[in-house]
Amino acid sequence: MFEVSVTQEFAAAHKLNDYQGQCSNLHGHTWQVEVRVASSVLNSGGMVIDFRDLKAALRSILDRFDHGYINEIPPFDQLNPTAENISRHIFDQLKLVLADCYLRQVKVWESAGSSAAYRED
Repeated sequence: MFEVSVTQEFAAAHKLNDYQGQCSNLHGHTWQVEVRVASSVLNSGGMVIDFRDLKAALRSILDRFDHGYINEIPPFDQLNPTAENISRHIFDQLKLVLADCYLRQVKVWESAGSSAAYRED
């Protein structure tokens, strides 16, 4: 199995609902997002997917959040904007547009030492 990944970032604010601590206050992050895709077969160009295409697919999702207030952007106007929920949302959105490879995982970092990942096992 071949696996490739891309990482991109976006800056956005959020606050956590039903949370006892400082993160219940409005605060921001420079979020890092890593996407991993895999395939047992390479395309005619010898790739799982063109990095440019994978980056473009991810960027189209992240641009909705960049320099925004995540709590006001659907589905996070109803869903708590935790790193876990954000990783699953990005995964679900990417799954709709990545047809030629297997989407393995989406990992989201709030900071250099704190991340959450979503994958379908």
